[in-house]
Amino acid sequence: MTFQDILLMRHELLLSVLMLLILIIDLMLKGESRKSLIPVSLTLFLGVVIIGFLPASEGSIFGGMYKTNGTTLLMKNILNIATLIVFLQSAAWLKKEENNQKLAEFFILILSTLIGMNLMISSGDFLMFYIGLETATIPLAALAAYTHHQTKSAEAGIKLILSSALSSGILLYGISMIYGTTGSVYFTEVAAKWSNEPLNIMAFIFFFSGMAFKISLVPFHLWTADVYEGAPVNVTSYLSVVSKGSAAFVLMTVLYTVFPAMVEHWQTVLYVIAVLTMTIGNLFALRQKNMKRFLAFSSIAQAGFILLGIIGASQLGMTTTIFFVLTYVFTNLAAFGVVSAISNETGKENMDDYNGLYQTNPKLSLLLMLALFSLAGIPPVAGFFGKFFLFASAASQSFYWLVFIAVVNATISLYYYLLPVKAIFINKNENPIPSFKSDVYTRTGLIIAALGTLLIGLLSISYEYIASLSYGLQ
Repeated sequence: MTFQDILLMRHELLLSVLMLLILIIDLMLKGESRKSLIPVSLTLFLGVVIIGFLPASEGSIFGGMYKTNGTTLLMKNILNIATLIVFLQSAAWLKKEENNQKLAEFFILILSTLIGMNLMISSGDFLMFYIGLETATIPLAALAAYTHHQTKSAEAGIKLILSSALSSGILLYGISMIYGTTGSVYFTEVAAKWSNEPLNIMAFIFFFSGMAFKISLVPFHLWTADVYEGAPVNVTSYLSVVSKGSAAFVLMTVLYTVFPAMVEHWQTVLYVIAVLTMTIGNLFALRQKNMKRFLAFSSIAQAGFILLGIIGASQLGMTTTIFFVLTYVFTNLAAFGVVSAISNETGKENMDDYNGLYQTNPKLSLLLMLALFSLAGIPPVAGFFGKFFLFASAASQSFYWLVFIAVVNATISLYYYLLPVKAIFINKNENPIPSFKSDVYTRTGLIIAALGTLLIGLLSISYEYIASLSYGLQ
């Protein structure tokens, strides 16, 4: 194995080096100077994000266990951008006195999970896939319980580790059955030897059930709202965006690579799960008053929409899924960024607390409205085009009834996404949340999320316009 081969793991190696640097720097800092770890870590991670976009070789190492290509690099870069925004939005919260002694732990745990997610994305066999899965999952439980002195946070960590252990056990049992029936754990070899026998179908059901826990698909979603509510807001945003996005990427890759022979079977499964996830996520979101639980059920519903891209089982389906996750990153982090800023400043997280917010904090109000409009799929912001392309992908495979149900659910979601907007701009409040100014890191994170939401929408308009002209000229 040459040095060039090792560089195929560029993302993972950079993150590992960054973790070691953060640990060494933290050992040298004492007292109030420990807070300087925040800008240092942000600067170093920004360098990792930039290096991730440099040209890189494609290939495989470890006998095909680890593979990288343009698509996997794009997926990893999307996760890096999302993590950078989470770090920026977390700075003000990390500066609080109760977090001063565990700053390094936050960055190291986040980076550990990111390494695991990258390994999952580049995995060429189920062994590397499972190593990445556990590397990504275990630190998430510690992150959920980061503010362990609070009962809800400790409870969230316990619930996450127990549900993750159960789902990982189910998934691992499915993988063992796959190995038992095919004699291999390599994706390409399993695909070549796959036969739609009852035992193989059962193996797939176990595997899919384990992955469905990670994406919060119905009926494997029950842990989501409690964990999201109990965890710190910034950890919740990471769970909702980065963790869910990586799981969606991996599920799509494995379905397309390992199970093409049973595409009709897993399309039926995705059809039913997508309908249930969109519908139940929307119906439960209607009842929520806590903003974190509200966004939790919103993210469950969005996971149902993601399945519309995956179910296409085509290049178009993969492209639209990646595009939707990109729009979801900016949109959801914009919403969570506002909720995080308000929570860090006032400790308020209920929707009723947002009554009259526009009177005192108009910029945050407009940004939250933009994010909610994008999540609802209102043009011309990015979320509209993300959903439109997903609908087009599913329709191209003749899933017309599924598209119709998705459109109905998108219409239902308009109602509950407008509830916070109504509270902010219409509802009266004699004592609204006082006016405050966020720190420069939070503002930077919010600006990046807002620009991403707007620019992707505008670029999508231009692309569609140019494509329509080109089609007309042919």
